[in-house]
Amino acid sequence: MKAVLLNKKTTLLVLLALLSFITSNAYAHGVDENTQNFLTGNSGVAFIPFLYIGAKHMVTGYDHLLFLVGVIFFLYRTKEILLYVSMFTIGHSITLLVGVMTNMAINAYLIDAIIAISIIYKGFDNLGGFQRFFSKQPNTKAAVLIFGLFHGLGLASKLQEFQFDRTGLLTNLIGFNIGVEIGQFLALALVLILVSIWRKQNSFMRFATLTNTILMSAGFLLLGFQLTGFFIS
Repeated sequence: MKAVLLNKKTTLLVLLALLSFITSNAYAHGVDENTQNFLTGNSGVAFIPFLYIGAKHMVTGYDHLLFLVGVIFFLYRTKEILLYVSMFTIGHSITLLVGVMTNMAINAYLIDAIIAISIIYKGFDNLGGFQRFFSKQPNTKAAVLIFGLFHGLGLASKLQEFQFDRTGLLTNLIGFNIGVEIGQFLALALVLILVSIWRKQNSFMRFATLTNTILMSAGFLLLGFQLTGFFIS
């Protein structure tokens, strides 16, 4: 009993720390000063640096990772995990490339608000909310693909904030996108290891409910930040 209570307290502290990190870095989005200086000062093809920036951005992009954690949380088979992650990858790759290449006008606050809604959606879905309240389950694959499109626009909006040189843009964007996939793979591999270990515990379903509730709470916090930013900007 003591061990269960200790595990529960530890889990709660970790989740609260995650919320604290989100609230203190809601606008940072993994773009540090060195990265900003490089993007604004770069000229021409820089495949490797853009690859590195893409990987770092995904690893520190908590909004993308929170959604993906929700997506894979109850997936047990490798085939299913690869399918859902691929749907997300296809979605964000399309809009990332199109958004930046066409210099699409994107309101970062509104896109990030939709990304926050995607986190809320996945937490609600994992808690069985659609079945409980609407007696209907949305097409989860389609939802992941659609939200992936908006996540790609979110990545595009971050890159468009920096007026970097457009020479070699396609090559640099491909490098950035590959970096995003590498960062995504590394982050998800760690999450899958932890969740796989967690699933072996008798308390998994109880902590799963707590985790997805916190996931929804994080989504609502992010939604509030982004809508506030939109209305006061």
